[in-house]
Amino acid sequence: MLRIGLILLIAPCLLLMALYVPEQLSAADCANAGGSYDYAQQLCDQQNKHPQSSFMARNTVLVNSSMLLAVLGFFVCLINLYTPKKLN
Repeated sequence: MLRIGLILLIAPCLLLMALYVPEQLSAADCANAGGSYDYAQQLCDQQNKHPQSSFMARNTVLVNSSMLLAVLGFFVCLINLYTPKKLN
């Protein structure tokens, strides 16, 4: 049960990081090149300005469900660690 809790705690965070970091690196590279990053198309646009939007605003369901799973995993770990073990 502890393994399930740890997986639920760690996997959603890793998933969010795996999606967020490459996007932010692309946006930073685009800004350094003098362009504007289009988050809708995931492209660097050198001609037009695009509004900046947060990762949370674009992926609300993904972020909220991932954090909910992480909290669930935390409580599963907490319950598993603080239940008394039966001795034979």
